[in-house]
Amino acid sequence: MPEALTSAAALGAQNLLAPAILFFVLGLFGGFAKSDLSLPASTSRTLSLFLMLCIGFKGGVEAADAGLSEGFLRAGIAGLILSLTWPLVAYPVLRRLGGLERASAAATAAAFGSVSVVTYAAGADFLSAHGVVFSGYMTAVLAIMEAPAILTALIIARRAAEGTGASHGMGSILREVFLGGPALMLVGSFLIGLTTGERGMARLEVFVNPVFQGALCLFLLDMGLAAARSLTDAGRPPARVLALGIALPLAGACAGYVASRLAGLAPGDSALMILLAASASYIAAPAAMRTALPEARPGVYLGLSLGVAFPFNLILGLPLYALAAGAL
Repeated sequence: MPEALTSAAALGAQNLLAPAILFFVLGLFGGFAKSDLSLPASTSRTLSLFLMLCIGFKGGVEAADAGLSEGFLRAGIAGLILSLTWPLVAYPVLRRLGGLERASAAATAAAFGSVSVVTYAAGADFLSAHGVVFSGYMTAVLAIMEAPAILTALIIARRAAEGTGASHGMGSILREVFLGGPALMLVGSFLIGLTTGERGMARLEVFVNPVFQGALCLFLLDMGLAAARSLTDAGRPPARVLALGIALPLAGACAGYVASRLAGLAPGDSALMILLAASASYIAAPAAMRTALPEARPGVYLGLSLGVAFPFNLILGLPLYALAAGAL
């Protein structure tokens, strides 16, 4: 155990020196220091869509090479079950230990049940930098895990909304979940990559690989700024709730570890499954909850997912999960 902790600490220190992580730290510093450094909202959205395109397209090309394998089916089923059930675990924890009202607890459970595409991108980059091989179909697993948790949390959200008399059409909520820009770009790019294969990759190689790194750095800089703001707003959660922003990812990682072992995944795929289970959505889930549950406090569900879980997973979680999976 001491050797494992020492290895994790060493890998965490190396991870801190990665350019993308340092740009995130720069953003955190700028946000806490109240610097006027910022990216226009349109630029941030463009970067987000670009990352979705690169991740989805590359995953589709690699999945086309791998084919519809038994490993993909096992990973997809494991990810689906994790995503569907995790809000049922997170919600009572947030209610009882965090003392959150029903609306904010339901919205936060949705965020922690869903997944973070950018965290996945950083994890894939981390594994690649250490020579760890993983399957392209894990991008499809990422897409599978994004929406089910939100749908599960919507049932909880309905219960939370009953006391307020709020009513939101399920159709508009489902449209936000499945046809929102990032989700549509991710799934659409994956299908395009799956269809065009290596022929398509030859044409987009520059964008999907070299340019991707610079875009990721810029996006993480913006995320650092946003994370700092979410933790300095007047609506930021109290300390006991902030602690859950670390406890929930660790618990999710344990669930991801068990699921990956039951599915018999290879070490690289297992590391990404654990990371996905530990990640929290700060794009798709908050957008859906903003429609379904406007009375929920953004300072809580964004503060925990973006301000606490995201940097924890980015800086310390990546090496821990890779070691747990036996990938390093």
